[in-house]
Amino acid sequence: MENISLLLSDALAPYQASLGAAGVNGERLVTLKNAAGAIVIERVFSASQLSDRRQLTDVVDGLHRDLMVAEGRIEPCVIAAMRNASQAGVFSGGRPFV
Repeated sequence: MENISLLLSDALAPYQASLGAAGVNGERLVTLKNAAGAIVIERVFSASQLSDRRQLTDVVDGLHRDLMVAEGRIEPCVIAAMRNASQAGVFSGGRPFV
């Protein structure tokens, strides 16, 4: 898991990522700290999310999104609108509504 912590730190630089001890079901607390050492984000992820490359990519994408919200670069309502727009495209067969 040391490698996972390093990968997360590299992917989320300049934030420092650390993994907490494994929980009862193998879940781990991921903590992101800024350069001053203040905790910016803490999230719990399952062992499978951190061990599977594709799921780990999703974890990093989610943490990037959460960092953008924490930094005030994007509002949560924008994320919700983007999700709704993408789901509408899926339900309509990918064609825009007219």
